[in-house]
Amino acid sequence: MLPNAVFELGLHVYELAIYAYLLRIEDRTTYQCIVSYPTIADKLGISVNTVAKYVGQLEEHGLITTERTDVITRDGLKRNGCLRYTILPIQNAIALYHARQLSALEQAAAQRRAQGQAEKSGVEFVTPDKERSA
Repeated sequence: MLPNAVFELGLHVYELAIYAYLLRIEDRTTYQCIVSYPTIADKLGISVNTVAKYVGQLEEHGLITTERTDVITRDGLKRNGCLRYTILPIQNAIALYHARQLSALEQAAAQRRAQGQAEKSGVEFVTPDKERSA
Protein backbone atom coordinates (compact mmCIF):
# COMPACT_ATOMS: atom_id res chain seq x y z
CA MET A 1 0.00 0.00 0.00
CA LEU A 2 1.15 3.49 -0.82
CA PRO A 3 1.09 6.16 1.85
CA ASN A 4 -1.53 8.81 0.99
CA ALA A 5 1.06 11.58 1.37
CA VAL A 6 3.04 10.29 -1.62
CA PHE A 7 0.32 11.71 -3.89
CA GLU A 8 0.99 15.22 -2.57
CA LEU A 9 4.63 15.22 -3.69
CA GLY A 10 3.96 15.90 -7.37
CA LEU A 11 5.54 12.65 -8.54
CA HIS A 12 5.49 11.47 -12.15
CA VAL A 13 3.35 8.40 -12.83
CA TYR A 14 6.51 6.30 -13.42
CA GLU A 15 7.94 7.43 -10.09
CA LEU A 16 4.74 6.31 -8.40
CA ALA A 17 4.82 2.96 -10.21
CA ILE A 18 8.46 2.26 -9.33
CA TYR A 19 7.95 3.35 -5.73
CA ALA A 20 4.88 1.12 -5.42
CA TYR A 21 6.79 -1.85 -6.85
CA LEU A 22 9.70 -1.31 -4.46
CA LEU A 23 7.28 -1.12 -1.52
CA ARG A 24 5.66 -4.34 -2.69
CA ILE A 25 8.91 -6.32 -2.73
CA GLU A 26 10.70 -4.75 0.25
CA ASP A 27 11.61 -6.73 3.33
CA ARG A 28 9.25 -5.27 5.94
CA THR A 29 11.82 -5.62 8.72
CA THR A 30 14.79 -3.99 6.98
CA TYR A 31 12.87 -1.74 4.53
CA GLN A 32 15.25 -2.94 1.82
CA CYS A 33 15.06 -4.89 -1.40
CA ILE A 34 17.53 -5.92 -4.08
CA VAL A 35 16.29 -5.83 -7.65
CA SER A 36 17.73 -4.97 -11.04
CA TYR A 37 16.63 -2.22 -13.42
CA PRO A 38 15.68 -4.83 -16.08
CA THR A 39 13.45 -6.67 -13.60
CA ILE A 40 11.66 -3.46 -12.61
CA ALA A 41 11.33 -2.49 -16.28
CA ASP A 42 9.88 -5.90 -17.14
CA LYS A 43 7.39 -5.87 -14.26
CA LEU A 44 6.16 -2.35 -15.07
CA GLY A 45 6.33 -2.53 -18.87
CA ILE A 46 8.72 0.39 -19.25
CA SER A 47 12.28 0.75 -20.54
CA VAL A 48 15.41 0.24 -18.45
CA ASN A 49 16.49 3.82 -19.16
CA THR A 50 13.14 5.08 -17.85
CA VAL A 51 13.62 3.04 -14.67
CA ALA A 52 17.11 4.48 -14.18
CA LYS A 53 15.85 8.02 -14.70
CA TYR A 54 12.98 7.76 -12.25
CA VAL A 55 14.92 5.84 -9.60
CA GLY A 56 17.24 8.85 -9.56
CA GLN A 57 14.22 11.12 -9.17
CA LEU A 58 12.92 9.04 -6.26
CA GLU A 59 16.30 9.48 -4.58
CA GLU A 60 16.14 13.25 -5.14
CA HIS A 61 12.67 13.31 -3.57
CA GLY A 62 14.07 11.57 -0.50
CA LEU A 63 11.86 8.50 -0.83
CA ILE A 64 14.64 5.93 -1.34
CA THR A 65 18.38 5.46 -1.21
CA THR A 66 20.36 3.05 -3.35
CA GLU A 67 23.68 1.33 -2.92
CA ARG A 68 25.59 -0.90 -5.25
CA THR A 69 26.12 -4.57 -4.48
CA ASP A 70 28.76 -7.00 -5.71
CA VAL A 71 28.51 -10.62 -6.73
CA ILE A 72 31.23 -13.23 -7.08
CA THR A 73 30.90 -15.37 -10.21
CA ARG A 74 31.61 -19.10 -10.32
CA ASP A 75 34.97 -18.18 -11.82
CA GLY A 76 35.76 -16.14 -8.73
CA LEU A 77 35.42 -12.78 -10.50
CA LYS A 78 33.88 -9.84 -8.71
CA ARG A 79 31.06 -8.22 -10.72
CA ASN A 80 28.52 -5.48 -10.14
CA GLY A 81 25.30 -6.78 -8.68
CA CYS A 82 21.85 -5.23 -8.50
CA LEU A 83 21.10 -2.12 -6.50
CA ARG A 84 20.00 -2.42 -2.89
CA TYR A 85 17.10 -0.05 -2.32
CA THR A 86 16.24 1.30 1.11
CA ILE A 87 12.76 2.75 1.49
CA LEU A 88 12.98 5.89 3.63
CA PRO A 89 10.25 7.20 5.95
CA ILE A 90 7.68 9.21 3.99
CA GLN A 91 7.97 12.03 6.55
CA ASN A 92 11.50 12.76 5.26
CA ALA A 93 10.24 13.21 1.70
CA ILE A 94 7.38 15.44 2.85
CA ALA A 95 9.74 17.63 4.88
CA LEU A 96 12.13 17.91 1.92
CA TYR A 97 9.25 18.78 -0.42
CA HIS A 98 8.00 21.53 1.90
CA ALA A 99 11.51 22.91 2.41
CA ARG A 100 12.00 23.14 -1.36
CA GLN A 101 8.64 24.86 -1.80
CA LEU A 102 9.47 27.36 0.94
CA SER A 103 12.87 28.05 -0.62
CA ALA A 104 11.26 28.71 -4.01
CA LEU A 105 8.75 31.11 -2.43
CA GLU A 106 11.50 32.96 -0.57
CA GLN A 107 13.51 33.27 -3.78
CA ALA A 108 10.49 34.60 -5.69
CA ALA A 109 9.80 37.14 -2.92
CA ALA A 110 13.43 38.30 -2.95
CA GLN A 111 13.26 38.69 -6.72
CA ARG A 112 10.07 40.78 -6.45
CA ARG A 113 11.72 43.00 -3.78
CA ALA A 114 14.77 43.50 -5.98
CA GLN A 115 12.56 44.34 -8.96
CA GLY A 116 10.64 46.90 -6.87
CA GLN A 117 13.86 48.53 -5.69
CA ALA A 118 15.19 48.64 -9.24
CA GLU A 119 12.01 50.29 -10.51
CA LYS A 120 12.16 52.92 -7.73
CA SER A 121 15.74 53.69 -8.72
CA GLY A 122 14.86 53.91 -12.40
CA VAL A 123 17.11 50.95 -13.24
CA GLU A 124 16.02 48.23 -15.66
CA PHE A 125 15.51 44.96 -13.84
CA VAL A 126 16.56 41.84 -15.74
CA THR A 127 15.28 38.57 -14.29
CA PRO A 128 17.79 35.74 -13.92
CA ASP A 129 17.52 33.30 -16.79
CA LYS A 130 18.82 29.73 -16.56
CA GLU A 131 19.68 29.67 -20.25
CA ARG A 132 21.71 32.86 -20.09
CA SER A 133 25.43 32.42 -19.54
CA ALA A 134 27.72 34.68 -17.56
